[in-house]
Amino acid sequence: MKRTVRLILGDQLNSNHSWFQTHEESVTYVMMEVRTETDYATHHIQKIVGFFAAMQAFAKELKANNHNVIYLQLNDPANLQAFDKNLMVLIDEHQFTHFEYQLPDEFRVDQMLKDFANSLAIETAAVDSEHFFTSRTELGTFFEGKKTFIMENFYRMLRKKHNVLMEGDQPLTGKWNYDSENRKKLPKNHKPTTPLVFSNNVTDILAEVNKTDVKTIGTIDAANFVWPINREQSLELLDFFIDECLCLFGSYQDAMTPNEWSLYHSRLSFSMNIKMISPQEVIEKAIQAWRDNPDKIEYNQLEGFVRQIIGWREYMRGIYWLKMPEYATMNFFNNEEKLPDWFWTGKTKMNCLKDAINQSLNFAYAHHIQRLMITGNFALLAGVHPDEIDAWYLGIYIDAIEWVEITNTRGMSQFADGGIVGTKPYVSSASYIDKMSHYCGSCYYKKAVKTGDKACPFNSLYWNFYDKQEDKLGKNPRIGMMYNVWRKMKVDDKAALLEQANYYLNNINNL
Repeated sequence: MKRTVRLILGDQLNSNHSWFQTHEESVTYVMMEVRTETDYATHHIQKIVGFFAAMQAFAKELKANNHNVIYLQLNDPANLQAFDKNLMVLIDEHQFTHFEYQLPDEFRVDQMLKDFANSLAIETAAVDSEHFFTSRTELGTFFEGKKTFIMENFYRMLRKKHNVLMEGDQPLTGKWNYDSENRKKLPKNHKPTTPLVFSNNVTDILAEVNKTDVKTIGTIDAANFVWPINREQSLELLDFFIDECLCLFGSYQDAMTPNEWSLYHSRLSFSMNIKMISPQEVIEKAIQAWRDNPDKIEYNQLEGFVRQIIGWREYMRGIYWLKMPEYATMNFFNNEEKLPDWFWTGKTKMNCLKDAINQSLNFAYAHHIQRLMITGNFALLAGVHPDEIDAWYLGIYIDAIEWVEITNTRGMSQFADGGIVGTKPYVSSASYIDKMSHYCGSCYYKKAVKTGDKACPFNSLYWNFYDKQEDKLGKNPRIGMMYNVWRKMKVDDKAALLEQANYYLNNINNL
């Protein structure tokens, strides 16, 4: 008699998957909390607890729909703490004749499950996760024979293919991209919408994690866990974003201000990345809201959001599957330094970094500009090894799964891939940070001062970076202007900037 065991990973909580549309008594679903997943990076405690809470809720939902479910909790005596080891025991114990799994989104898990399936004497099958707009190989096929992988071209292709904001083969309004209209600083006395948060009680899960020696970072209020842990809450967060935040999302998506951790961002990445909701339903709801309320939601607000979902998200996944595993070793600048100690504590005198890091430790979240132009910017200017910053991003953010984290970190943020993802390094002095935020005014350091007492570290480190990397970046047309400025500087001014940068780099843990 056919008996099938199907593995569901912690980021495959898609209740609309075709697997679950019919009930088969011969099928058993298995889910497991294992140390191989808690320990491959030093994760934020909210990330571990959030995954486990969502997994347990999903297993409960499956059982309520009369599916057969085996769920191994972290401290279950029978738990061998690895997918393959647990599966081997279960297959033998229950005499399963078939093993099936959904294609994982992480390269390491994909390799492990391929090897495991190949080692079995029973029949095996891998199916699609039915979540993304694209297949793993679609980006590689689209850019075949090309030397550059320009996201905008991929985005336009997907808009056409899936008929998103299109009129025939042309974009609605005649314009593809409204990025230039989406870079506004928050007005000084502007009060953003109060974010929707949940009050999930996850004290039992936290207690189980605390029984182990799993190493974590960050803080948690286990009686009032703020993140969605099921599909219903994820849809509620989506509705809140559309009703309260979408109307200003585009304008202020790059803005930063102290003590405002959410602003107009959707914070749907955790729900989407573990598949409680799909990218398709997210953009369809947003587009419908714009159609229903064109006076309330301007088109540039909508397009900026759609581009993040159908553009960047799919693009980064495509790059990941095209370039792994080599991508995880790329270090274009040969950077070797360690992360400053205060990346783990938030105890720095630099306002922008103090706010972004403390927010990350408290909420397991920071928005894309805080990640790119504050923490990432500083790490690149400081010459931090990509492995170091990679591990930090992968661990600290609740939405960080390698397929989306590593391409943003090594590619977009650190330029460690030498320009596969970005056409230039995203570095800045204090002027950009001040332009997009309210951090600089009350900072210990002075934004306009380049050298001497209390000079903003970003200023001298910025020029030091360009000086050090001139052999690799000097011919890059996108930053030629900066090299012209640097070359025209007085010799004494250049020397003072490099000396200041050297002092800061040698005293980096005291900044």
